[in-house]
Amino acid sequence: MEYVNSSEKQRQLHARTMKIVILSQILAGAGLAAGITVGALLAQDMLGTDRYAGVPSALFTLGSAGAAYGIGRLSQRWGRRPGLAIGFIAGGMGAIGVVLSALFNSIPLLFLSMLLYGAGTATNLQARYAGTDLALPAHRAKAISTAMVFTTFGAVAGPNLVILTGQFAASIGAPRLSGPFMLAAAAYLIAGLVLLIFLRPDPFLVAKAVADKQRLESLPENAEKSRTQENALNKKGIGIGATVMVLTQIVMVAIMTMTPVHMQHHGHDLGQVGIVIGIHVAAMYLPSLITGVFVDKFGHIAMSYASGITLLLSGLLAAFGPGDSMGVLVLALALLGLGWNFGMISGTTAIVHATPPQIRAKTQGTVDVLIALGGASGGALSGMVVAQSSYTALSLCGSFLSLLLIPVVLWFRAKKN
Repeated sequence: MEYVNSSEKQRQLHARTMKIVILSQILAGAGLAAGITVGALLAQDMLGTDRYAGVPSALFTLGSAGAAYGIGRLSQRWGRRPGLAIGFIAGGMGAIGVVLSALFNSIPLLFLSMLLYGAGTATNLQARYAGTDLALPAHRAKAISTAMVFTTFGAVAGPNLVILTGQFAASIGAPRLSGPFMLAAAAYLIAGLVLLIFLRPDPFLVAKAVADKQRLESLPENAEKSRTQENALNKKGIGIGATVMVLTQIVMVAIMTMTPVHMQHHGHDLGQVGIVIGIHVAAMYLPSLITGVFVDKFGHIAMSYASGITLLLSGLLAAFGPGDSMGVLVLALALLGLGWNFGMISGTTAIVHATPPQIRAKTQGTVDVLIALGGASGGALSGMVVAQSSYTALSLCGSFLSLLLIPVVLWFRAKKN
């Protein structure tokens, strides 16, 4: 009640929460980078074929779907602290399992561990919501973007440590491609412990209590009519936010997953792969502060359109640019990350605006399940599309899907309820 009755205490708790979330996001960034940098290459090496190289990406994305659902429900009942801490620790255990699968060349263990590793990805995304629990409505997009931007530090460092972590793995008798997952295990486990120890009092539980108090103090005269109008607004906002984030996730994961394999086929070494993926991940998170300001100023709808156009340009560049050109690949993957950034922050803002605290965490978890399933589909199909056709065809498919984003959002806006 000390926090519920004092706006100054809420402001202080919000500031403290942001610092803790930022620290966990820096660590989590290093954890998620392993899967997207060498996950497909590790599968390619263990399976001996490109056809199923996208399966690990699909599995850890599918695992993130189940984790997102569980974290959302857990956070709704018990708060952000236990939900996020358990998610990161599970992701760390999954990364350890990937290392063991590489040591023993066990495909079943690799696939099972990738599912568990996906919990870290889900938790990394769920953590962005923790920064909005006590943020003022006009500053929610900025809070989301602040939480996301600091993921950049770990996420960019991770791919650029591929060679160093590979050398460390080789020095202890493990396969080189398992090295980044050793880094991921340590990063996720420490991030989980940081949240478990320091995220007190829980910002989500305080936000729920504040919302309950405000609702009791200002019940409208016609409560039933007001509730009906609010539910209609919520459905539309949730529909727009979910659509934007799911489509951007499908396009981003599909093209990103097969880019390392595409680069290897054109003679690029592992260090160059790390540079391209590092720049891609930087573009996913580093522009977040500016994106957040734009979303707060121009609205999430306008930035959703910007996401679709940026992803379209990325897909066309990846499709028609020469595969042996580092410059073209860097630009294409940077635009891919930027388009995802626009879509993720605008979509997240739409969800937060459309949900009261009483249902916010579980709704966020459900939407993140859809995002994860979309990413799993993109990851699984990407390898098959490339094997049956080409990387060019995959990139063109991504361009088409990103272009669909604009009419779909327009359709949702035109709906009356």
